[in-house]
Amino acid sequence: MAHNHDHDPSHAHEHGHDTQSASEQAMLEQAQAKLRSLFAGMPHEVPLYLFASRDREDVFAKAARDVLAAIQKFTSKITVEEHDLLGEIAKKWNVEHSPTMLFDPDIYHIRWQGAPLGEEGRTLVEALTMMGYKTSRLSRESQEILAKIQSKRDIKLFVSSTCPYCPQQAVNALKAAVGKPDLVSLEIVDIQANPELAAKYAAKGVPMTFANDKLIAQGAQPEELFMLSLEKLEPQTYFIPETEATEITTDLVIVGGGPAGLTAGIYASRSGLQAVVVERNALGGQMALTPVVENYPGLTQVGGKTLVDIMVQHALEYVRIFPGEEVVDIQQQGLFVIQTSRRRFKTKAVLLATGASHKKLGIPGESRLSGRGVSYCSTCDGPLFKGKKVIQVGGGNSAVTEALHLKSIGVDVTLVHRRDTLRAQDYLAKNLFASEIPILWDTRVKEIRGEKSVEEVVLDNKKSQMTETLSVNGVFIAIGYEPAVELAVKIGVALTPDGYINKDDYHRTNVPGIYSAGDVEGGYKQIVTAAGQGAGAAMTIFEDLINPYWKRQNDTPVEKSS
Repeated sequence: MAHNHDHDPSHAHEHGHDTQSASEQAMLEQAQAKLRSLFAGMPHEVPLYLFASRDREDVFAKAARDVLAAIQKFTSKITVEEHDLLGEIAKKWNVEHSPTMLFDPDIYHIRWQGAPLGEEGRTLVEALTMMGYKTSRLSRESQEILAKIQSKRDIKLFVSSTCPYCPQQAVNALKAAVGKPDLVSLEIVDIQANPELAAKYAAKGVPMTFANDKLIAQGAQPEELFMLSLEKLEPQTYFIPETEATEITTDLVIVGGGPAGLTAGIYASRSGLQAVVVERNALGGQMALTPVVENYPGLTQVGGKTLVDIMVQHALEYVRIFPGEEVVDIQQQGLFVIQTSRRRFKTKAVLLATGASHKKLGIPGESRLSGRGVSYCSTCDGPLFKGKKVIQVGGGNSAVTEALHLKSIGVDVTLVHRRDTLRAQDYLAKNLFASEIPILWDTRVKEIRGEKSVEEVVLDNKKSQMTETLSVNGVFIAIGYEPAVELAVKIGVALTPDGYINKDDYHRTNVPGIYSAGDVEGGYKQIVTAAGQGAGAAMTIFEDLINPYWKRQNDTPVEKSS
């Protein structure tokens, strides 16, 4: 059978291949020209040391040589010296793996274990240009975070040549190492070239970042978030830019960054108001200290801190948040003037979502040994007591939840409750009984003893009238909350007999323009109710700023509820 070559598929394929090759060649030439231009402007030389095996089977060593040889064709500013793994120079720099690259080691502490193949080629170019231009190219926010680091950070970043996200995280790490070479060192580890090291750190997914042998990130991060994780030495999920403004004018200042305050910020901003959230402590309030949340709609089970992160990330899309700022004064001068520890706000309305803090037992030894065995947060301090004996004081939801958490992480915990029945929800109580956590009923803690840390507690049983001493390593306390009403009192807001903010059904207080939401109002003290109160208060504020109820004729606030 005759063939017409003009229509032969094989010829058509060859023709297409030729066209593709020409296109690829053009792209290659364009990339090479860009590299020449980039390297040509570098004012500084970059000495690079390669330590590689001569073993022909070491494909990574051969690849590293080939890549560096190709780079040198573009510029004389990059010099490459290859040295034996068993030589004196290798010993000087503590190099043990092939291939390993050191970049200008007299200035920087940057090493690369592996060959810059595939996606990692981009990282190599970034590294060389940063050092060639002696600039980290950090954003202003990142520079400010990096400046806070005052002790050494040894970064170990696991990457792969097939990972498209690795270059972003590698560049972040390079910027830190170039930006602060006196304190930050970096080791980039290719998991394919170094499987044993990857296995040691359980680095099965890349990029994975460790600092001082602590996991600080899984996956790629925005630059500022990486720097924050590096500073804190733990994973960070959101970054809040700082501002140097000394005075800010806005429609609404929300005091408190718990679920009520964050939700109010979202609803206020979506209504068209300019709103800010000011929080003196950690964002999330009590929610951030809750080990596990199991009753938030839509999330069967979620860590309290995780739920905080979700809320904060959402709120940041709408409002400016000012963490770590304490409101020290609030006055009304036409507008409300709020003075914080860092700046002043002028606002039309104020929402007090200040929450409530843990109640104290008020017994001898409690304050003196706080932080030395006395704790109000099992999430924060529980891991320190693994395998040790502690008591959990209280009988409500919080106390039972904390006792269950302590038990789950291996702490020998006993619940001490002053009554003969629990106040906790049935679901939690059943879990407590099923866990076989011992319970001391009708018992009060009279004293906490210890020299440098908690050693024992004195217990008083009100039914038997017996007093006994129990040896323990820790005392965890969850007996309720005290509302944070100092600001409310300062501005003249009325309180309920229980000491919470007195408000009407629309979250208005007796002071026009001052509103409340969340645990500071009393009530159920649940995350979902606090969020609902925050939303309701925000909508009331929006309506009142349009048409203030205190300026309407024959219209007064709804009668206060207790």
